[in-house]
Amino acid sequence: MTRIESEKQYQAAMARIEELLPLVTEDTPEDDIHSVELVLLSNLVADYDDAHYPVEAPSLIDVLRLRMYEMKLTQKAMADLIGISASRLNEILTGKREPTLQVARAICINLSIDAAIVLGVC
Repeated sequence: MTRIESEKQYQAAMARIEELLPLVTEDTPEDDIHSVELVLLSNLVADYDDAHYPVEAPSLIDVLRLRMYEMKLTQKAMADLIGISASRLNEILTGKREPTLQVARAICINLSIDAAIVLGVC
C-alpha cells in the first residue's frame, strides 16, 4: 500500500495503530517489526490527514482570545498591555477593525504572537 485511498482504509489503519502503540516503546529497536509497521502506518495516516483534514491557520482573533485565556487577562487588561482602549480591542476581537502597525507590533512583543499571524500571512 502506497497510500490510504478511502475512509474505510483510514479507519482500519487507525485501529491498527492503536493496537501497535502498546507494543512499541522508546526502547523498541527501529528494526522491530511492530516499530516498522507503526512508522509506516503513521506516515500513511499523516498523508491522508493532510490531504483530507487540512488544518487552517489560526486567525488573529482566535489567537488573541487564546492568549487572553492563557494569560488570564480580561479585555481591559489585554488592552492596557498592548496600549489601546478596551473598546478598540473589542473592535479587533469582533473583526470590525484591523490592528494598526503600532498595535500589531505591541501584540507581537507583549503577547508573544508571531508576526505572520498578526499580519494574516500564515
